[in-house]
Amino acid sequence: MKTTVFKVLNFLKNFILNNIDIIYTIPILTYKAINYDKTISPEYFSYGLIFIPVLVSVIAVSSISLLFKNKGRTRFLYLFNIIMSIIFIADTAYYRYFKDIISISVIRNGVMLGGVQSSLKDVLFPSDFLYLLDCVILFPLIRIYRKHVNRPQLKLVQRFACFLVVFAIGACWDAQRIYKLSVEQPRLISTMFNRLYLDKILGDVNFHVLDAYNVASTKISNMKSIPKSKQDEIKQYLEKKDVPQGTTLAGAGKGKNLIVIQVEALQQFVIGQKINGQEITPNLNKWIGKSLYFNNYYYQVASGTTSDAEFLSLNSLYPAATGAAYYLYPGDTLNSTAKQFNDKGYNTVTLNGYQEGFWNRNVMYKAEDFTNYYAEKAYNIDEQVGLGLSDKSFFNQTFDKMKTFKQPYYSFMITLSSHFPYDDQKGYGNTIDLGKYKGSFIGDYINGIHYTDAQLGMFLDKLDKEGILKNSILVVYGDHYAIPKNEAQGLYDFEGIQNASDLDWNNLQKVPMLIHFPDDANKGVNSIPAGQVDLYPTIANLFNLDRKYMFGTDLINAKNNIVTFRSGSFVANNTFYASYSNTYYDMNTKKTVQPTAEMSKVKTDTLNQLEYNDDILNHNLLKKFIQEDASAGKK
Repeated sequence: MKTTVFKVLNFLKNFILNNIDIIYTIPILTYKAINYDKTISPEYFSYGLIFIPVLVSVIAVSSISLLFKNKGRTRFLYLFNIIMSIIFIADTAYYRYFKDIISISVIRNGVMLGGVQSSLKDVLFPSDFLYLLDCVILFPLIRIYRKHVNRPQLKLVQRFACFLVVFAIGACWDAQRIYKLSVEQPRLISTMFNRLYLDKILGDVNFHVLDAYNVASTKISNMKSIPKSKQDEIKQYLEKKDVPQGTTLAGAGKGKNLIVIQVEALQQFVIGQKINGQEITPNLNKWIGKSLYFNNYYYQVASGTTSDAEFLSLNSLYPAATGAAYYLYPGDTLNSTAKQFNDKGYNTVTLNGYQEGFWNRNVMYKAEDFTNYYAEKAYNIDEQVGLGLSDKSFFNQTFDKMKTFKQPYYSFMITLSSHFPYDDQKGYGNTIDLGKYKGSFIGDYINGIHYTDAQLGMFLDKLDKEGILKNSILVVYGDHYAIPKNEAQGLYDFEGIQNASDLDWNNLQKVPMLIHFPDDANKGVNSIPAGQVDLYPTIANLFNLDRKYMFGTDLINAKNNIVTFRSGSFVANNTFYASYSNTYYDMNTKKTVQPTAEMSKVKTDTLNQLEYNDDILNHNLLKKFIQEDASAGKK
């Protein structure tokens, strides 16, 4: 009996020693992955929900090590541990800023993120590097392990058999979970439109494996032509949206100039607000009072942030599913505002005071058919604030250029000084007494946007005094969020919000949008739910432009509207659907509600729009549609 027990114990001891590398790797990476998911989902985190998918995904990947010989196996597992630890660190930092998960396309576009690098100190914490602590400790231990443990060298067929057994255990269980989710949330995995929710349900290892698979399969799929029936379906959908809903202010801009200003990081919560008796945006407040103001206007950007705001506003198309459309689709045919204004004999110009190639603008503006592009090389960089040329100098120099433009013209300009991290406006005047907010993130932002407001006000007053606004329609809007998710509490405190919900956060993701008419005509407030994809069709109504192939809505004539976000969330009929938590909110009561048949239909339409949008971009369908129209003799 003692001999049998001894043999069993000896067998167990040898088994553990011979397989300590894989026995260690599976639980440690499972722990790290669960810890990461708890970090990104404190409100909805559940060990019972995430443990199994995380464990089986780690088992499935770790099983690959069994194909290697002894040293190769240990090396594979060690590298797997290091790579996943680095991914956990990167994903954690990225989530703090963007409230999203890094994808392959984001990494591919990393060079385009510009000023985000300067924010690393704010989103990367020393405690994050604890993910790598065991890797450092393990390095010398692995050398000792190799010297003192001589495990049997298995033949290839034996190693392959071990791999199949362990892989089958992990992969089959994992596949069952993935399949179940695909049934509950159709198209979630194939489109990955809601990366955050996917990571919360399946874990980070599964997410990145699925992301890699989707990138590869999308590339292969895009090499194939899309079925004609699907093309016709998309075209018919867009043609239905082309039908005008009214004639209010139709053609009001005929023959007039159009001046559009996209303001960096301008969010709505600062509008009309005061600190210590001082208005944060006194100039915008003044011009809002003289304009048609849309106070329920959401930004709809994704990974491309500022460039996405341009893409939405100039083309009435949604951003790319992953990455930046400006970087991914410069070869596509687009039916942009500039193209249509060119057809009407306008001089089309875009202006910003930063590098010509940033966000691939020097290439994309050609695709969007702007006649002229003025950027850093066209300006005297005589004063820098933040990333580049100060808004003060940019507006002064732009004003001088505009006086020389042949009329009528369409000018699209982008400001820069209020770009993150909002800490370089001091010393340039126009500061505000921040009181208790001095030195805080939100305090720096308020000071930064107060500076930009002053320069914008100066510019608009000069346009008015010069008489330019007598023959121009002016549009001003914010491009995207200013306050990242990791600084949400400061924003909630500023707004006096306690026990914040997803709905509270969504309500703060609005940007101002105003349309100013000559002689301050048509001023007032329009509260229709709206987004940046709606700007182009609204402009099209004012200037009698073709409204074909747009996802947006003419806000002046619409009675209601649905705001679709790239994540799959939406606002419709006083309901907000948060895709990342799969929750519906009544925007009046602020309580969660069960989805109605109407909301389920809106959700389906939202997913259809995003899928159609991706097909258009991935297969350059607008080119085919325009060619078909030309062949049929359509205008």
